[in-house]
Amino acid sequence: VNEPSLGDPRVSIVVKGARENNLRDMTVSIPRGKLIGVTGVSGSGKSSLVFDVLAAEGHRKYVESLSAKARHALEKVRRPDVDYVEGLTPVISIEQISAGGAGPRSTVATATEVADYARLLWATVGAPHCPKDGGRVTRRSLDDCVARILEEPLGSRIMLLAPWMKTKASVLREELPRLERRGFQRVRIDGEVKRLDDRDLIPSGTRGRELVVDLVVDRLVLDDSAR
Repeated sequence: VNEPSLGDPRVSIVVKGARENNLRDMTVSIPRGKLIGVTGVSGSGKSSLVFDVLAAEGHRKYVESLSAKARHALEKVRRPDVDYVEGLTPVISIEQISAGGAGPRSTVATATEVADYARLLWATVGAPHCPKDGGRVTRRSLDDCVARILEEPLGSRIMLLAPWMKTKASVLREELPRLERRGFQRVRIDGEVKRLDDRDLIPSGTRGRELVVDLVVDRLVLDDSAR
C-alpha cells in the first residue's frame, strides 16, 4: 500500500485557487501535524492565506455544522474566494496584536493572550510527569502512602522527609539554628543525611552553589507493630 502523498487531504491541508486580497490563484499543500511557519515579504499574502482563507474557511465550516437556530443567531460568514480547501482540521485563530508593551516577565503565551486558556487546558486534561525520570505523577492519599510503605519487608528502614529549601551555603548556615530550636535533629543535604550538630554539616567546595535541603521528619524500622 502506497503512503499518502503531500497533496493527499488525508495528511495535508490542500488549498486550491486562493484569490483572497493579493493572492493570485494560489495552490498549496500544508502537511498536518507539524509546526508550519508562513514567511514572506510585506504584502506577499501571508495573512491572507492564514487568516482570510484557512481560518475563515474553518470558521465557516464550523458555523455550518451548527443547528439552523444557532446559525440564525450568528453573523453570516462569507465564503473565502478560493476554489476549495480540503483536509482542514478544526481551526483556532489568534488575534494579531503588538507585543510592544510586554514586560520582562512576559512569555509567548501572555503576549498572545492564550496563557489562561493553556493553563485551563493543561490543568483539566494534562498528565504531569516527573522532569527527572519521566514517570507519570499521580495523586496519592495518606492511606495510599502508608499502604505502599507496608509493602516493604520487615526490618526495612523508613525515612520520612519533607522538602525544605534550595539555597546557598551562606543562607543555610543562618537557618540551621532555627531548625534546632524547632526540634529537628537531621537534614539531608544534596542526598546525604547529616546531624545538625555535625561540624562538617555543610559540604566543602559548595561556595556559590545552591544546595538541595530536605528535613528528616522521622525515621523508623518496619516491624509487626507498625503493620
